[in-house]
Amino acid sequence: MNLEQLRSFVEVARFGNFTRAAEELYLAQPSLSRQIAALEHDLGAELFHRARGGSTLTAAGESLLPLARRMLADAESVRRELAELAGLERGRVRLGATPTLCISLVAEVLSAFHAEHPAIELRISEQGSRRLLDELAGGELDLALITTSDASSAERFTVTPLLVEELVVVSSAAAPPVTTGDTIGLAEVAELPQLVFSSTYDLRATTDAAFRAADLTPEVVLEGAEMDAVLRFVERGLGVAIVPAMVLIDRPGLRSVRLDGPTLERTISLARPADVAPTTAVEVMRTTITASATAFAARAGATMRLAAAMA
Repeated sequence: MNLEQLRSFVEVARFGNFTRAAEELYLAQPSLSRQIAALEHDLGAELFHRARGGSTLTAAGESLLPLARRMLADAESVRRELAELAGLERGRVRLGATPTLCISLVAEVLSAFHAEHPAIELRISEQGSRRLLDELAGGELDLALITTSDASSAERFTVTPLLVEELVVVSSAAAPPVTTGDTIGLAEVAELPQLVFSSTYDLRATTDAAFRAADLTPEVVLEGAEMDAVLRFVERGLGVAIVPAMVLIDRPGLRSVRLDGPTLERTISLARPADVAPTTAVEVMRTTITASATAFAARAGATMRLAAAMA
């Protein structure tokens, strides 16, 4: 069993098709088939159910897949670490983040990191928290900025809380304020024309749960947009939205008001695989993220604070 065989196995599992996997690996299909056959021979078990419509994993294949992904990730981590130490090639950091973080904190992080380390290759994955944890577990990411509250219990990850921030109600700065007070109640928000996010957003689940708990039905005028689109629509006066306070930084076209109990909050955490030692570049990125989070909390004021682990 070798890394090339494992890489071929993982690609066939990903595509469910030998031809597509061979194209992805720039191999002739007979070569790929021989690698899989040799792997099956070494392990003494069939890894795929082969059919005309595609290939699916056997029980043995299902057991091998997470192990193969981790072995490939470990090998890549060693290769990159040695290359960085030897100065033979550029390092690489693969960072994942939720959409709300990509347009706020991550932009600051990448700008600061690239200014100090321009030779390091950066790759970004913009997904929901659950998908990011899947990519982290599969060895596709080095670090992930997530917002799910239950991630800290996962033994596969080391999760460090960074920030706790409020969700606030935003409206167009060009329109009259939605309230004359310093805060607004959830019942008042429910009566305003509201823009809501795609159901894939963790933020959407949080706000939907809050309205259900208060036995309220919001007046939704637009549903399913991504974060940047929602903010632009709000700026144009289409309605209001409940968003993390972080996204308001450097957006003068928006006006915000805090919610008047219950306060909706989310915790932003940094996750990494618990069983993989970070490379030098990844460790520097972690330090940059921590410093940027501290600076963000200072700029945001009362709507954001450092998590207990950071304070």
